[in-house]
Amino acid sequence: MRGFDRDAGDTATIDDAAVEAPPAIGTDERRMHVRAYNYWVSLLGGRAYPAIEDLDPSQIADFGPNSVLLDFTGGIENPKVAWLGAVLREECGLGQQIASIADVPSRSLLSRLTDHYLQIIANRAPIGFEAEFVNSRGRNTMYRGILMPFSSDEDSIDFIYGVINWKEVVAEKASEALAAEIGQALRHVPRAPLGSDIPVWADGPHASPLLGEPIAYDAEAAEPSELDDSSSIYDWLAAARESAESAQHSERRSRGALYTALGLAFDFSLIADARPEEYGELLKDSGIAAQARAPMTPIVKLVFGINHDKTRLTEYAAALSHGRRLGIASGGLPALLDNHAGGLKGIVQAERRLRAPAGKPNRDEEARTTLRSITPCATVALDTGEAEFVVLVARRVSDGTLGIVAPIASDVALIDRAIRIAAAEA
Repeated sequence: MRGFDRDAGDTATIDDAAVEAPPAIGTDERRMHVRAYNYWVSLLGGRAYPAIEDLDPSQIADFGPNSVLLDFTGGIENPKVAWLGAVLREECGLGQQIASIADVPSRSLLSRLTDHYLQIIANRAPIGFEAEFVNSRGRNTMYRGILMPFSSDEDSIDFIYGVINWKEVVAEKASEALAAEIGQALRHVPRAPLGSDIPVWADGPHASPLLGEPIAYDAEAAEPSELDDSSSIYDWLAAARESAESAQHSERRSRGALYTALGLAFDFSLIADARPEEYGELLKDSGIAAQARAPMTPIVKLVFGINHDKTRLTEYAAALSHGRRLGIASGGLPALLDNHAGGLKGIVQAERRLRAPAGKPNRDEEARTTLRSITPCATVALDTGEAEFVVLVARRVSDGTLGIVAPIASDVALIDRAIRIAAAEA
């Protein structure tokens, strides 16, 4: 386990499709969910999960008001809401106290967090997510959040702490109109003379030139429709960057524009394969390391920018990797993305499934299987509902036998722990 502020060079061992892996991000990180993850890591202290005693959301001025704490000590089906930050409460219009997730209004930001809590139980690790939805006020909202496990016994997950940040975006029609106006303006920007030395995308996301030396950039040749084998690798990169910049002008990022940009990035990767020496020089000049296990990561960094959202870069690299896996020809990736079920997300999931290592054994299920195979040493008729396993509390009576005084069927964490102990001693 590592923090988000680990050195960026360590990312060479992360596969393109491993979108759950924490991205390497500098210590000046401004994104709230990343700061929350770093805080969670700081509380680990060598344990599998931080101790719940070390968490006090009311004392976290940074993201405490944007957070919620779920308490599973009473059961996994309907965890209690032990803490709800003031900012999140106000955004969701929750003036009244809510006791459990059953009280969380649908189509609220809080529901975006609580809908993911079972993933934490299954994965036993922090889960980050981002998406957009139309809230109860009819406003389109983009959000980014993270859920992190906590424990009261250093073994089981009985608390989950979530942090979420959001912003409302402009209406789709207004966004498309704005993008059209910007595109029209860009088409009338004077072109640089042929052969002039200017940094590619000098006024784009890279405020300073990405490459160490100015590039002789033929703006006319950089148009996607005019690129061919005679075009330089810099022309291919410039065309991909121009398309990526256009795709980012709109808050909602038009899917077609993004797919076009990814298609040009994919085509650039094919050119890079055909011209390894030129590509190696380009990487060296830009300060980006080649990655044997994730060869598409440097490609998307060159096209979309080193400072682009790390999760997005990982998804883009996965999409390019999937295209390479399928042997897609130059110009064919946009059609693959457009026709694949789920689009970009679907492609990323498909690539992730192909790369996923064998899953770790489920200790709880293995313990249950062990106990199911054991012949009961005694039976007793008690009303404990429909639970398959319960914990029975007994005391020794005068004749040396054990008398059952109470069944426990509601404390899931206690039952799971007892099952593991019993299976280990069986």
